[in-house]
Amino acid sequence: MTQMNNLAFIDSQNMHLSTQKSSTPWRIDMKRLRVYLAEKYHVNEAYLFIGAYEPKYQDMYTSFQQYGYIVVFREHGANLTGKKKGNVDVDIVFHVMRMLHENREFDKVVLVSGDGDYKRMVDYLIKINKFEKLLLPSEENYSSLYKAITAEYYAFMDTPSMRVNKRRGI
Repeated sequence: MTQMNNLAFIDSQNMHLSTQKSSTPWRIDMKRLRVYLAEKYHVNEAYLFIGAYEPKYQDMYTSFQQYGYIVVFREHGANLTGKKKGNVDVDIVFHVMRMLHENREFDKVVLVSGDGDYKRMVDYLIKINKFEKLLLPSEENYSSLYKAITAEYYAFMDTPSMRVNKRRGI
């Protein structure tokens, strides 16, 4: 059996906000998430879409890269300093569609987000057999649009194994 070559696309803003808005807020262990994506979904490349670059978070960005993420920042005009919003939805859709258009060699896509703005892309990827899984950060906070897809295409991330372990300070 040949090894799968799946790609993950992570909407970090949606992932963070979904977990923080839960009735019991929690943080995702990003190091464990990268291992989970590789082991469970055969993800070779995990693109972490962050939003605008902010120098004060450089240590965090460096840690994400050390964990194996490809960090992607959103372009913003200089006049938006201090008012920058994540809004990575279009960037993720564009990135996936460009890879398809350019015939990039990969098997399937894993999407980490509960944002319904991705629904059309998810439907299309399912239709062309290029979709592996939608990982929803929270059972409480995800778009009702995803209730129409079958359970084989989604999973929830709000499990103890995905949470930051406070005792180890991870």
